[in-house]
Amino acid sequence: MVQFKNTRAFAREMDREDPLKGLRERFNYPRVNDREVIYFTGNSLGLQPKIARDYVDEIMKDWANLAVEGHFYAEKPWWDYHERLADPLSRVVGAAPEEITVMNTLTVNLHLLMVSFYRPTQKRFKILCEEKAFPSDQYMLQSQVRYHGLDPKEAIIELKKREGEHFWRTADVISKIEEIGEELALVMMGGVNYYNGQVLNMAAITQKAKSVGAFVGWDLAHAVGNVILKLSDWEVDFAAWCSYKYMNSGPGSASGVFINKKYHGLKDIPRFEGWWGTKKETRFLMQPDFDPIPTADAWQLSNPPVLAVAPYLAALQLFEEAGMPALVSKQKLLTGYLEFVLQEIDKEVESTFEIITPEDRGCQLSVFLHGEGRELFEYLMKEGVIVDWREPNVIRLAPVPFYCSFEDMYHFGQILKAGIRSK
Repeated sequence: MVQFKNTRAFAREMDREDPLKGLRERFNYPRVNDREVIYFTGNSLGLQPKIARDYVDEIMKDWANLAVEGHFYAEKPWWDYHERLADPLSRVVGAAPEEITVMNTLTVNLHLLMVSFYRPTQKRFKILCEEKAFPSDQYMLQSQVRYHGLDPKEAIIELKKREGEHFWRTADVISKIEEIGEELALVMMGGVNYYNGQVLNMAAITQKAKSVGAFVGWDLAHAVGNVILKLSDWEVDFAAWCSYKYMNSGPGSASGVFINKKYHGLKDIPRFEGWWGTKKETRFLMQPDFDPIPTADAWQLSNPPVLAVAPYLAALQLFEEAGMPALVSKQKLLTGYLEFVLQEIDKEVESTFEIITPEDRGCQLSVFLHGEGRELFEYLMKEGVIVDWREPNVIRLAPVPFYCSFEDMYHFGQILKAGIRSK
């Protein structure tokens, strides 16, 4: 058990002993006041890996030199470019490579997956999600329900937190699943909540939902690359995630998808289909009938946007080098140190910090700044601390283990203290 100290010397010693310290130099940093920023918003947009440019430039050169022939004769042929992501991604999400595909963007993929996994009947039609899910998920679920001619107020059950609490209790989720019972068609939740940073007990929730006959899907936007996942072992039906947060693949980059192998190779499963989901051996025969690839790639519609996928492949090289166990180990230590620093600063100033992120967390602390307003957020930004502000007075801090240091945590505490006292 490390005994934390709120000193620069201690933070620098932790950085010297960090086995992942070399990865920090593999990223590009914005600068404020001619200094590299302290970057706490990797839960919104990850920093750019330096090698991402090389992967994009390679495609640009192939496009210039080969034109259409790049589909088959580039060093990394474009027609199967996305397949290169499946193997490294499988180790990040705990799945078999054939259960992974990369396509489109997150909400587009969730809509496509709902075609296959939300099949309401007169008796079984309800969806369970968390209250105040990320708005895009709310809109997606509501529109899907309306598409089937149902009333969202009746079909969508939002799981509420207990009065006065900022997190969900697993027991309450289990109880609600039991209560809905045979009316439950789908559990569709965020594996890590975007607002409070809580990691839900995905294994237990999945197991319970499946015991009552429901499908289970997870939005893993804030989970992939952040926490340990075991999608295959948990017997999740489907999941999807964006890649521009902890995966560091660039703004609006392509989304990853998991589809349990039990649904592969089925010609009669409800699914919106396109020619890139047909078997590669017969794809260019232009046959009239869809013949699905016996993997998650059967959900592909069009040829992959390789310029968008290239930075994702570059970022996955760094995940391969580090490994998820090592990243999560550092994440826990780094987030724990940030929490300690906040508690120490809280003792020295008149403001009161309330951390609303429970112990079941990934790389995020959401902090109520009681007695403080947006001016403190603006002060931090001007001092080169890039944080996220959520109304009414919450800042979200994500100390990403790839590129945040222990000295960053210490330095942030000193800037925060100065900002409060400057009033």
